[in-house]
Amino acid sequence: MRHDHTGPERRTLLRVALGLGTAAAVHLIAADPASTPSRPARAADTPPAAAAGPPASVRGRPSPYRLEPMTANTPPRFRPGRPPVRVRPFEHLPEIGHSMVLSFDDGPDPLYTPDILATLREHRVRAMFFVCGEMADGNPDLLREMADDGHVVGNHSWSHPLIPELSRPAIRDELGRTSEVVDRALGTPPLWYRAPYGAWNRNSFEIGAELGMEPMAWTVDTLDWRTPGTGTIVRRVLDGAAPGVVVLSHDAGGDRSQSVAALRRYLPRLLDSGYRITVPYRL
Repeated sequence: MRHDHTGPERRTLLRVALGLGTAAAVHLIAADPASTPSRPARAADTPPAAAAGPPASVRGRPSPYRLEPMTANTPPRFRPGRPPVRVRPFEHLPEIGHSMVLSFDDGPDPLYTPDILATLREHRVRAMFFVCGEMADGNPDLLREMADDGHVVGNHSWSHPLIPELSRPAIRDELGRTSEVVDRALGTPPLWYRAPYGAWNRNSFEIGAELGMEPMAWTVDTLDWRTPGTGTIVRRVLDGAAPGVVVLSHDAGGDRSQSVAALRRYLPRLLDSGYRITVPYRL
């Protein structure tokens, strides 16, 4: 996303999105070196259960999983079957153990994304990056850097429009073009997408599923696009920290220096508190 959207329309949409509540639990495997996934019997169309997170005893000492190379034991890239058409996005992942997911929207931006990647690499953790096609198209090297570090690259539309105002062909174009850019850069299209402003509709759920993607929203919104101050962003993340939480931040769309600085402060504190920072892995 080349420009920030901070008007009253966005604020209203964010309030609506946050008012949806938590979606039904999703059973996922966390693509983390410390995970030992279990594969219990399950009903049809129900993804497998997640591995348990690390014990709470990691508090106060380095966790062994942080000592592994970031790409160690990551699952091979492949294309799962077409997902079902959802009626709500996933907002909370309660079955990934004592873990949280960090996500960044609107990039990649060569001014801010490299610093975020460097901080994640320093602490050997993975995150989700929901990229806009118009940004990704000119920065395929950053997409490859994300993938090489084990991050999940998701679809955030081409130009960050208000999806419910678009026709079905326009939605398909926004999502399809972005998936093509990711596919060209990484050799595989994205498996997750996030609607701009958190504004979803039936057409977006149907088209996303047709393109092989699951919808991912968030639990904690840092509202960093408002540039509220580094300390405020840090406080919002730490106050909202809990198992299964998905945190929303941005690495493009405006001045994201506060987002970069905040990540450097809250990430080590989350890890020292015993949280794994992981990413969802679909089967």
